[in-house]
Amino acid sequence: MPRKPFRVARSKTGLGLFATAEIPKRAFIVEYKGRKLRAKEAEKRENKYHFEINSRWTLDGASRRNIARYANHSCRPNAESDVLRDHKVILRAIKKIRPGDEITYDYGKDYFDVFLKPIGCKCTNCADKHRRIRSSAKSRAQARTRRSKS
Repeated sequence: MPRKPFRVARSKTGLGLFATAEIPKRAFIVEYKGRKLRAKEAEKRENKYHFEINSRWTLDGASRRNIARYANHSCRPNAESDVLRDHKVILRAIKKIRPGDEITYDYGKDYFDVFLKPIGCKCTNCADKHRRIRSSAKSRAQARTRRSKS
């Protein structure tokens, strides 16, 4: 496997992290890096790239050198985050990821409620679900129109 089995590229929701080689299930992908802040200090700064390690510590992953920050949220992810004993945060594959697949993980309920729910989740799974709902509603409306004309 190449040194970095991923690259940053354009995704449907902005920039994303994409596999450039097959990543086996349970394999380490990348470390989420950043300055370690006390939780109280982190609360004062609203930042989409904060990763809560525990009730006392948060990582500020806003630096563009933190490549893991480009992994987008998904309600049906192919990776997961894990906090190790030394307060390191890593992303690990939860299923085989093929070259070209976007690497995604679930950002968690708190992040979802604060940042994603108000604007609507745009992950591939939710976008497909909304598209199916709109298509179904459109089909029902067309069927009603046809029935009313006959």
